[in-house]
Amino acid sequence: MVFQSYALYPHLSVYENIAFGLRVRKLSKQEIDQRVHQAAATLGIESLLQRKPRALSGGQRQRVAMGRAIVRKPAAYLMDEPLSNLDAKLRVQMRAEISRLQRELGVTTIYVTHDQVEAMTMGDRVAVMRKGELQQVATPQDLYDRPVNLFVGGFIGSPAMNLLDGAIERDGDRLAVELGSQRLVLDSSVPRALAGYVGRRVIVGIRPEGLEDATVEHDGGEEQQLTARVELREALGSEIVLHLRVDAAPARTDETRELARDIGDERAALGVGADDAGATVVARVDRRSEAKEGDEVRLVVDSDALHFFDAETSLGIAD
Repeated sequence: MVFQSYALYPHLSVYENIAFGLRVRKLSKQEIDQRVHQAAATLGIESLLQRKPRALSGGQRQRVAMGRAIVRKPAAYLMDEPLSNLDAKLRVQMRAEISRLQRELGVTTIYVTHDQVEAMTMGDRVAVMRKGELQQVATPQDLYDRPVNLFVGGFIGSPAMNLLDGAIERDGDRLAVELGSQRLVLDSSVPRALAGYVGRRVIVGIRPEGLEDATVEHDGGEEQQLTARVELREALGSEIVLHLRVDAAPARTDETRELARDIGDERAALGVGADDAGATVVARVDRRSEAKEGDEVRLVVDSDALHFFDAETSLGIAD
C-alpha cells in the first residue's frame, strides 16, 4: 500500500525504509539486498539509499514509499491519493512515472483519487463513487462520451461540463431545445429516446470544447448557435478559454450543487443567484478568436457534444 503521507520512518535510511517489510518477513540478507537495489533502480533512487527521509524532496519520498511496496512483490497495489502532497508540476511528472511503473510491473493497481485528471490519464478502467455509492465503471473515454448520470457527466472533464436547464420541443420533423430565451435545433445525432421528452424539462450538458467562436468556426447555421457575453478571456497559447454569460437558466439539482461545492463555488452550492440573471458557461475556442471581455459573441454548438439528462432522475438520456 502507498499512502498519501508517505509514512516513512524518519530515523531509518532510504535503504532501511524499503527493506523494513522484508526484514519483518525474515527474508535472507542477500534476498533483501537484491530486492532493494532492484526496486531502487526501477525508481531511479539508487543514489539516495543512504539518505534519511528529511534530506529528500516530496517526489523522492513518494518514490521511496513506492519502493517499499514494490519489494514485497504483492498480487495488487493500493495507492491512496499518493500525489496529493506534491506540487502541480511534480504531480504531472509522478503521474507519468507511476503509469510507466505499473505497465512494467504488470500488477493490478487500485488507485484512489479525488482528481479526475489523474483518474482519466492513469486508469484503464475508472470507478466513479459518490457518497459511498458506485455510479459508473468504464474506460476513461466511455465515461467522457457516455456518462450514465448528471454527477458523472459534471465530474469528468476539465474544465467541467456546462449544465443548463432546458425544454425539448418539436421543430417540424426535428427536435429543438429551449435554453432560456435561446433555442437550438438538434440534428439526428441526438439520442432517439429524447423524442419522449417533448414538452418536458431536461438538463443539457455542453462540454467547453463543444463550443466555438462563430467568427472562427462557420459550420452550422444560426439555429445551432448561442449568443453570449464574454466575462473573462484566458489566453493559453494553444487555445483560448472564454467565460461567458448566456441568457439561460443554470441547472439546479443536488448533483450540481455537490459538484459546485467540490470546486469551491459556494454560491452555486447554496443555490444563490436568480435564474433570470443567466448562467455562466465556459468555452474552449480556437486561439484565432478575437473575442474579449464585454463582447457579445455567437457560439457554434457541436450537436455531437451535447448530453441530455432527465431533470427528475438525473440519469443520462441515451438510445
